[in-house]
Amino acid sequence: MNAPIIEPSTHLRDRCAIVGTATSKLGKVPGVSAIGLLEDAMTGALDDAGLTSKDVDGLLVRGPDEIYTFHQVVGERLGIDARFSTTLTNGGASQVMGVALAAMAIDAGLASCVVVGYGRDNWSRVHATRDNHLRSSGRPQQLYGVEFGPELGYYGAIAAHAFGATRHMHEYGTTRDQFGAIAVAFREHALRNPDAAMKKPLTLDDYRAGRMIVAPFGLFDCSLQTDAAGAVVVTSAERAKDLRQRPVLIKGFGTHNNLSGWFNNDNLTHTGAIEAGKTAYAMAGLGPRDMDFAQIYDCFTYMVLVQLEDYGFCKKGEGGEFVASGALKLDGALPTNTSGGQLSEAHVEGMLQIVEGVRQLQGKYGPDRQVKDAEIGLISGHGGNTVCESTLILGIA
Repeated sequence: MNAPIIEPSTHLRDRCAIVGTATSKLGKVPGVSAIGLLEDAMTGALDDAGLTSKDVDGLLVRGPDEIYTFHQVVGERLGIDARFSTTLTNGGASQVMGVALAAMAIDAGLASCVVVGYGRDNWSRVHATRDNHLRSSGRPQQLYGVEFGPELGYYGAIAAHAFGATRHMHEYGTTRDQFGAIAVAFREHALRNPDAAMKKPLTLDDYRAGRMIVAPFGLFDCSLQTDAAGAVVVTSAERAKDLRQRPVLIKGFGTHNNLSGWFNNDNLTHTGAIEAGKTAYAMAGLGPRDMDFAQIYDCFTYMVLVQLEDYGFCKKGEGGEFVASGALKLDGALPTNTSGGQLSEAHVEGMLQIVEGVRQLQGKYGPDRQVKDAEIGLISGHGGNTVCESTLILGIA
């Protein structure tokens, strides 16, 4: 039996807005837990909006996988008794989904002011012990047997995404230099961002010289190990008019999860972004050509390329040519990951992409970093063992 066709509702378009953003320190922040980093980001986002924890009745978070009901820990830390709260576990798709859930909760009358955030102390975890450093992951050891198969040589997210990149290269002639164009563009953006972890210029020759991690991925195809957190505040568009910052409207959102698996059918090269994007575009009444910028989940260079195709910014198989054309640069056809992204700013599972999208639309930057005349932008989240996708379209009020 085929699933029913569901037409996305448009009644949520422009009903809610993001009114505050903040990040913690980014990069190497020893001695501060994921909870501490997230507390800094959330209190900062509330202050940015001119609010306090007493104004909050919704809390949506993601944190370390081994902390049970993480939202309870965060709520206690911040002194929040929430009417609507939960911990999300869709990996890098969780943060965009959190903003969507906030809008739905506000519309349903379950909350009036929701804080969405994510914090991680991955750099500190990786460097805490020699064993952790050899594994190069802050993921708790007890989760490895469930998620990965090292006994078969299949270890971690790097190997999983490398299969997709290799398949795309085989099917469409995509090259490593085209992946390199993504890494170079995002590093160029990071150099304009004083908070970014990476401060050293990156050329295509530097990219080629990076040591191989899992073929075809070299060092600069892989996102950063960082300690960092980010948060945003969501409320109704009506209430947003009275707050401190220029509100950024939530125009559309969508999700799609290819739960049949990364290796099923053509999921390696056709991600959940296809359907998630269709839903978000329909809700917003917009399309790819209306986007002034994109903040794309960039756990690996390949995921940027394939999502750009799946969101309709170029045809399937033409992503390599698109990124190599200079389209992703600040003065390109589609400025992308304008803060440096997870490849060069900090890896916070897509939370910083939301923060950056909001700030671009608020016009907070100088000419060296601001997307000119930005009015509409797309933000993506990808994760959950590679098969989950969430999409958010934001616009100026």
